[in-house]
Amino acid sequence: MDDDVAISYGMKEENTTNSQENLPVEQVENQISEPTSGIKGEIGGFIWETIKVVVISLAIILPIRYYLVQPFFVKGASMEPNFEDGDYILIDEISYRFNNGPSRGDVVIFRYPQDPSQFFIKRVIGLPGETVQIKDNKVTIFNKKDPSGFVLDEYYLSSDQYTAGDFIVKLDENDYYVLGDNRNKSSDSRIWGPVNKTLITGKAFLRPWPVSRAERIPSISY
Repeated sequence: MDDDVAISYGMKEENTTNSQENLPVEQVENQISEPTSGIKGEIGGFIWETIKVVVISLAIILPIRYYLVQPFFVKGASMEPNFEDGDYILIDEISYRFNNGPSRGDVVIFRYPQDPSQFFIKRVIGLPGETVQIKDNKVTIFNKKDPSGFVLDEYYLSSDQYTAGDFIVKLDENDYYVLGDNRNKSSDSRIWGPVNKTLITGKAFLRPWPVSRAERIPSISY
């Protein structure tokens, strides 16, 4: 049985060879080139699929990057100890477009009023229409709900912080009063005034780096 199989296999090879010898040269060459064409087709298909994946990925990532979420590195010490130099944070750029804007206690990224090419990170202290008083290391807020004023309990500050200043500021309807958590080393609204809503880029909501400090940035309640 094994010999029959071997002979049968040999006869098939011989017939195949003879049939190719009787074909015109062009047809024989075409048969030989078919495997190469298949490889080229596979390579072309792979390249096309890669291009589609890249295009689709960009179509998803770019809107998120420029309209929903934007990454920033913290630079400087003005928000210590809650945010340190080199921290990598993500900001929500869309929420403020669909609500009344920042809330008191939000950590926001905004364009520096005196040089819009620079981005600053600070905490929102005073809201539009309110009056902010800084005196004797205390921040007092006056508004329609509390016309007599209430002192902010800033439990997120380190014990060695001192909020310097002795003045009262009335905010316009689109202005926010912002301060750094490291009051001793912060350039903020005490120096260059309130921040207009149009300069605010978004709210810091996540710190993915460093891993040891990775967290969703907590909301503040006064």
